[in-house]
Amino acid sequence: MEEEFEYGSPEEQKQSVDRYEEMIRNDDQYFFDALAFEGIIDYYTFNNDPVKALQVVDFAVNQHPFETIFLLKKAQLHATLQNYDEALSALDKAEMLEPSDAEILLLRGTIYSSMDRFDEAEENLMQALETSDHKEDVYYQLGSLFEMKADFHMAIHYFKKSLKLNQQNQDALYELAFCFDVVGQQEESIAFYKHFIDNDPYSFVAWYNLGNAYHKMERYEEAIDAYDYAILIKENFASAYFNKGNALVNLDRFSEAIEIYKQTFEYEQPSADTYCAIGECYEKLNLMDTARDYYKKAVKLDHTLSDAWFGIGVTLSYEERYFESLHFYKKALEFDEDNPDYWFAIADARCKLGQYEEAEEAYLRLVELSPTDMDAWMDFSTIYYEQKNNVQAIETIAEAIKCNPDMPELYYRMVAYLFADGRYNDALNMLNVALAMDPAKHDILFEYLPKLQDNRMIVDIINKYTDNK
Repeated sequence: MEEEFEYGSPEEQKQSVDRYEEMIRNDDQYFFDALAFEGIIDYYTFNNDPVKALQVVDFAVNQHPFETIFLLKKAQLHATLQNYDEALSALDKAEMLEPSDAEILLLRGTIYSSMDRFDEAEENLMQALETSDHKEDVYYQLGSLFEMKADFHMAIHYFKKSLKLNQQNQDALYELAFCFDVVGQQEESIAFYKHFIDNDPYSFVAWYNLGNAYHKMERYEEAIDAYDYAILIKENFASAYFNKGNALVNLDRFSEAIEIYKQTFEYEQPSADTYCAIGECYEKLNLMDTARDYYKKAVKLDHTLSDAWFGIGVTLSYEERYFESLHFYKKALEFDEDNPDYWFAIADARCKLGQYEEAEEAYLRLVELSPTDMDAWMDFSTIYYEQKNNVQAIETIAEAIKCNPDMPELYYRMVAYLFADGRYNDALNMLNVALAMDPAKHDILFEYLPKLQDNRMIVDIINKYTDNK
């Protein structure tokens, strides 16, 4: 039994799909026009069922053996399933029907890129460029190829070429922004997007990327203005609302940020990241119960979100519920064990609980992860000093100075510990070193050991450097 159906409108596409599925159920053989087969293949592809789409391709190839479109679709589907050898084989057959076809070369180049066979990918894409009627697509693929090769300057070159031919390529706009970011060319990024906007002022993607570039330059007010334009053009642009919220946070405008974050819920389902961001804002406003509620909402949506677990711990620490906070800090570590902020919080909570051995272990891990964190070294040494273990306090600060030889604060702290240990000559020598580095910071010494302000010898040495006799 043979029937013919032609794919045109969505209704005709659905009719073709229904008749195809009837054919499969009945184990029958219908004839479909090539266009109808395209519609059926596209239907399954759109519904994320590449296996069924490939089955349709096999029927199509049998009925229309000289239509290269089905071999191209076969290659695309196999590439989606990462069956690269099968994809290349399909392209070889297509090339026998249409030698040097630009679309075949473009797809082969893309597949070679996915296989990390970059030289062959570039060769095919360059050949495609010679004959293609859609050079903007080839330029985009070349940009993607060089991005994969981590040659971001060349990627920028080709993404710009693609956009020059097709300003509506939003993917190229986003990839270009990413490449500018990787190479640290935020000023160039800003200049590019401002010029782009001059030619296309209604490109919400360009305004959004301009906002992101301003954000990375810490020009938060300008970033907010750019996000506002993106939102004005596309009211449901949830990412622009979210990033505007982040910019407001950086300006310490937490109440405004909360309202902006909540606006994203009008256009997309609440996400764990957004709940966590709102929680952080309430935390900054010292509304710990509300902050904790939002952090809990975040981990309910994504139990692996370490920052939300950490946030719960922070709110408990603020309420001096240190023992409870430790549970949540440890939970955060399960998902991000090398985060120095988490180790710092654990060390602090252990100290507050008088668990000095455990605090020492946490600080050791912290300074291993973040050896340039001066505050970490200071606090680490303090646990020894407060236990009258001056020798260990001195050794810890000595290690800190090795890692951070240009931080005068560490030298002043060493002076205090040496005095406390009765090593007066060593302390005075170290004081001269600290004063030579930065005499303006000598108050640090008195903040830590106020009684030293009454030491005439120390005051005289300081006066030599500060001219305050």
